[in-house]
Amino acid sequence: MVPVNKQLVPSEDHSSADSQLVLCIVHDITNPQWNQCKITINLQEHVSVQELCEEIARQANYEPDTFNLVWQKGGNDSQEIIMNKLSLLTLRDAGLLPGNKRNFFQIQDKDGIQPIPINAGATGITVTNGDDNIAAMAAAAACNEDSDNQPLITAPTVDTCAPFTDYNYSYASSVTSKSESGYVGLINQAMTCYLNSLLQTLYMTPEFRNALYRWCFDDSIEDATKSIPYQLQRLFVQLQTSTKRSIETYDVTRSFGWDSNEAWHQHDVQELCRVMFDALETKFKNTENEDLINRLYQGQMKDYVKCLECGNESARKDSFLDIPLVIRPFGSTKTNSSVQEALQAFISPETLNDTNQYFCERCDKKCDAHKGLKFQSFPYVLTLQLKRFDFDYSTYTRLKLNDKVSFPEILNMNKLLEDEEEKGDETNVASDVQSDEHNLENLNNLTNARRRSESPDDTIDEGIDVEQAASVSTPEETQTNGPYLYELFSIMVHSGTANGGHYYAYIKSFSDGRWYCFNDTSVTHATKEDIRRTYGIEALPGRCAPTSTLPNAYMLMYRQIETTKNAGFTTVEEFPSHIKELMVRLQNEEEEERRQKEIDRNTCKIKLFGVHPMTGKPVEARLEVHKDKTLSEATEIAHKLLAFDKHTPLVQCRLVKYDEFHESLERSFEGDESTPMGTLLSGVKTSYIFDLLLETRKADQEFAVYKAGGVTNKLFVVDLETESISNPISMRSYLTTTVQDFKVQIAQTTGLCLETMRVVLEPLVKPLVKPLVNGQKTLKNEGFLKSNKVFVESSNTEDSQVPFPESKLYQLLDRYANTIRLQVTLPLSDQDEFKPPKSSSTSPCPSSTSSNTEDKYNDLQLETEIALSKAPTPSPTGSSSTLSDDHPLDKNGLNLLGSETDSGVVSLNDARITDDLAGDSDGNLADLRGSPDGADDGEPDMLMRSEVGEDVDIPGGEVQSGDAGITTDSACWCQSGCGDCSKLQRVNSEQSSTGAVSSPVSSHSSLSSPVTGLVDHQSSSIPIEPDPSAGGETQGTLASYDDPNEDSEDEIYENTRHAKMLNGYFKAEPVQIIDNARLLAVHVDKRMTLAVFKKSLETYVGRESQHFKVYRVYANNQEFESIRLTETLQSYSEDSKVIIKLGRALKKGEYRVKIYQLTANSPEPCKYLFDCVFAKGMSVIQSKTELIPELREKCGLEIPLKRLRLRKKAWKNPGAIYIDSQLYEDDIPIFTNWEVFVEILERDEPLVDPTHLVLFVRRWRPSEFKLDPFEEVLLSDCTVAELKKRLSALSDISPENIDFAKGKGTFPCEVSLLEMQSDLEWNPQVTSLNSWPLYISDDGAVIYYCDRSEPIKELTEEEKQEIQKKENSRLAKTTTKPSYPSPRKERALKIYTDSTSSSST
Repeated sequence: MVPVNKQLVPSEDHSSADSQLVLCIVHDITNPQWNQCKITINLQEHVSVQELCEEIARQANYEPDTFNLVWQKGGNDSQEIIMNKLSLLTLRDAGLLPGNKRNFFQIQDKDGIQPIPINAGATGITVTNGDDNIAAMAAAAACNEDSDNQPLITAPTVDTCAPFTDYNYSYASSVTSKSESGYVGLINQAMTCYLNSLLQTLYMTPEFRNALYRWCFDDSIEDATKSIPYQLQRLFVQLQTSTKRSIETYDVTRSFGWDSNEAWHQHDVQELCRVMFDALETKFKNTENEDLINRLYQGQMKDYVKCLECGNESARKDSFLDIPLVIRPFGSTKTNSSVQEALQAFISPETLNDTNQYFCERCDKKCDAHKGLKFQSFPYVLTLQLKRFDFDYSTYTRLKLNDKVSFPEILNMNKLLEDEEEKGDETNVASDVQSDEHNLENLNNLTNARRRSESPDDTIDEGIDVEQAASVSTPEETQTNGPYLYELFSIMVHSGTANGGHYYAYIKSFSDGRWYCFNDTSVTHATKEDIRRTYGIEALPGRCAPTSTLPNAYMLMYRQIETTKNAGFTTVEEFPSHIKELMVRLQNEEEEERRQKEIDRNTCKIKLFGVHPMTGKPVEARLEVHKDKTLSEATEIAHKLLAFDKHTPLVQCRLVKYDEFHESLERSFEGDESTPMGTLLSGVKTSYIFDLLLETRKADQEFAVYKAGGVTNKLFVVDLETESISNPISMRSYLTTTVQDFKVQIAQTTGLCLETMRVVLEPLVKPLVKPLVNGQKTLKNEGFLKSNKVFVESSNTEDSQVPFPESKLYQLLDRYANTIRLQVTLPLSDQDEFKPPKSSSTSPCPSSTSSNTEDKYNDLQLETEIALSKAPTPSPTGSSSTLSDDHPLDKNGLNLLGSETDSGVVSLNDARITDDLAGDSDGNLADLRGSPDGADDGEPDMLMRSEVGEDVDIPGGEVQSGDAGITTDSACWCQSGCGDCSKLQRVNSEQSSTGAVSSPVSSHSSLSSPVTGLVDHQSSSIPIEPDPSAGGETQGTLASYDDPNEDSEDEIYENTRHAKMLNGYFKAEPVQIIDNARLLAVHVDKRMTLAVFKKSLETYVGRESQHFKVYRVYANNQEFESIRLTETLQSYSEDSKVIIKLGRALKKGEYRVKIYQLTANSPEPCKYLFDCVFAKGMSVIQSKTELIPELREKCGLEIPLKRLRLRKKAWKNPGAIYIDSQLYEDDIPIFTNWEVFVEILERDEPLVDPTHLVLFVRRWRPSEFKLDPFEEVLLSDCTVAELKKRLSALSDISPENIDFAKGKGTFPCEVSLLEMQSDLEWNPQVTSLNSWPLYISDDGAVIYYCDRSEPIKELTEEEKQEIQKKENSRLAKTTTKPSYPSPRKERALKIYTDSTSSSST
């Protein structure tokens, strides 16, 4: 760099070969979709900053110098440098990092003004999504076109629904600026493109639009929202007078009686035309437009049959609104290549001959005849439908015909009239085509002559045919053949397949003769080539056109050329008075909408947070403030928005930058009180990457200054004497602060003693907590982030002298991190039936004395001193720290470890703590604090216990009432209240074999709240000393077993009842009765096993743990039984739902089995009965013996033992039969939630050999059209010969005459009697039953059989209907048809002309 006039300019001696590249990554945060607006640029380091700004402006499509380019030096959290001020420096001199290092930039508003897109001021067109992009490009191209007579190709050649991948850089919405074509588009609600195409066609029909304008709506007769003509009238006025680019059609579809679901169903445009015309005819009754539809669109034809012998003709007159033209006749490979050919085929008669002769009354015999249609008159507006959708009977699928079908602009229909044909003149298609081409030329000449006489510009010609003719024909010359000469003005196009696609329309304006493409919101000019592309694909001779999604013409509209009838469009000056009034109302609405959009465009919308100064509850809102409002004005708006104005003066409030995700205060805005919000927030956006916080203070305090780059710390003061953790205090610091200075800052904030202070950080990675002991390290080196949780303790005790993992502080924080709350639903049972658990005789408790005053616990204290009516006091920092914390909040009113601090911090933590707190009659919260007394050598007692609040029912019918803190007498595991078995085991000074005492943590926090539990963490157990009474167990958690049922519940509990474990924390809140359900919220250590958890619940369930089951409820409300007693509660998250159900719990080696009854000949062959318990090693005969009493008691079934059968259940199908001698687990696999069929036999069980096969058989009697009931056959050999032998013995049919077939589907394999012979595969050519296609290798298969010599009964129609009626009823009850993926079902289109809505019909 060299100085020039005290300015630095780049020197000229740089070598590009030696220069390194600078990687620049630019995010445009002025765009609402800023996360997608990324620009990546690589420039040489000697390039100037000015060139960088210009390159970014070019790629972002912005005018230069209309935005600020901000370099985030050092990352997102570091200094921001406005590069525009360094324009003369090179990238290297500006400090940018070369090489592979990334330099992050942001495009921000300049002086609170949005960047200006290139060409936005000239054309008003911006790059938008989807179809708007097509219009934008076409309009922009139109503005840059040198010559007006050069056509624009804007219609897409493929599916126009494909989204455009670019994004919008500007707020100049396409909705608020009219298209360059001068026409207004229609917004596609979802799949309403077919509706938009038809509406635009009707709007561009002068006679229809004018008639609709003449109609006057009477609001005394009908509601405006339900009037279809009125809503169409409103829409047409908007299309003619609106300055928008596109408008909505919601009001029109609402008048149709459609709901929002209808917008997601695409229909056929021709079907819509028919239905809409019917609805309009109904609405126009008794008005001047009563015959409007018939007058414009209705023609007449004759349906006739003419005898070829006598010439007698029998005919019937019909009217038509459109003419459907076949493209490919049925069974033919040849297609009609033009509309003329299709019309000729439409009127060509069909010859009735041979067996299809016509009975002529005049000849009094059957004769050959012609049957066909004759046109008698054509409508003013002729509608032709090209039938492009067909059905392929070989594949049973719908298909679209893409074959080429040409159509003329001028269509002569005179030769298709009945009179012409009666003269005997055969229509020559070729001559018609030549005549039509001549007429087309004449009409173009006529149109051009009119245009030259009306327009000063003789060079404009935007019609389909732009060739000039030498001569001009008169109207009389073009109509010499008759009055029915038509001009094409609308082509409704479909692109896609037969299963779905997109509609749009090419429409010719009768005002200027130019063609336009109306594609939803986009309206652009069209060319002759665009029209030709809609003909279709020209296939090879004898072949069909290939499948394609290219656009094809689907419906054509022609208007009759008749100078006396052809009308022009009604201009605004010619509007009737009621239309002018409607136009004024619509213009006012549009102006109000535009004004509101302008306000929204200049309104900053950002999330606002705060803590209510009286209730302490967190509050949030969406702050919407104009960009020109100052910070002071915005603070006043936020002050009223959060309702702080009734409690706190405005001068005691301020707005600060806040990060909700990290719960971090970013910075304060000192000295910016007069700065506009648009500048302060770096532009106007609908969403920001940061938030605002309304901070409060006391009158005698000052706000602290928050500088950018700081970190926010939530301080939790730990009291080891009361074993409590206070509510958090928010404190700001910086990453460069040393640990010693940080401790000094904590001492100044909390008033704690600096000499004895211990500070523990909760990191995002292991270990669980980290003590800060090196005073010279910085906070950054210690792993501090934007938001941190810090625990501080300053008691002068011996606990600070022991290693931290063995300290009482660590144990307290460890338990704090692993406590969760569970929502338990208890059964509604009689508490008097509760039987206390029996004390073990083998392991007697050392002591048997216990009382409420002698129960000693080392518990997390539940402080409840916060009153809702008391406002928080100010903090020493002088500001209201507004960071939320997860740990001390109890959503049900319990503040875990949360005593109120005297810091006066009005924080989100305090708000969450006091939110929805429930108290007693005095307004105070229930104190559920345990007594810290009674631990040996300072070791807290962490055994499991239950504490209840006020008015809790205690087992035995006694109700305890009074102060909280009452505990049950069964706190000791042995239930004798000794106290000795509840001692805590001291943590070993030596580490485990892994060498670290740590806990797996999540990426958010390792100390999850025992109450709120926003994060569910798993923590490995801390090693404990061996306990002789516990069988030498040396682990802090219960031993795990490979088999979930290795030990019974009693054995597991007995093995651990004297273990002095760390994970025994259990605390219960008062039981609540809600909606006739007993709900209990419990706080437990998630390292507790299921067995211990069940023991803890005995008091509340009223049963021993062996007599109730635990079910976990998942998000979809599915319930699953928890049976692994050795598993811990680690998989449970905060506020997980648990349901307790009465019933015997499983013992060692037991499994719960679902019992179903199988009755083959019953209408309900598979019926659930009850659950029972089977055990490993149990024989089938033993399980039958246990089932018989239950079947008698629960189902009223008296079954002899020898007639009771058990068999496998495979979904709904019966499977293998179990032999009495077989054993579960050894011979029969057994597992959890196993399902078994019980079957009641008519005689003793015949099956004694498991290798034999038992099948269900059913005889089909075709002569009677009925089926016999199910019977069983026992096969000793799995062959077809053995099967026929047994069937012969059962039915007396010789084996040679037996036909058989295997049943299909699930049991009982129902099949319709009318389809028995066709649906089943009779007599498969196999010799073995276990080969294809039978695959019968297990019991329970269904076999149908019949006598081959038995004739089939001939059914009358009445008998068929009667059988079908019975079959429908029978099969509906017993048959479950498999479901297969299928296309979305079509929905019939209907327009509702009465008060009935589509949803109610």
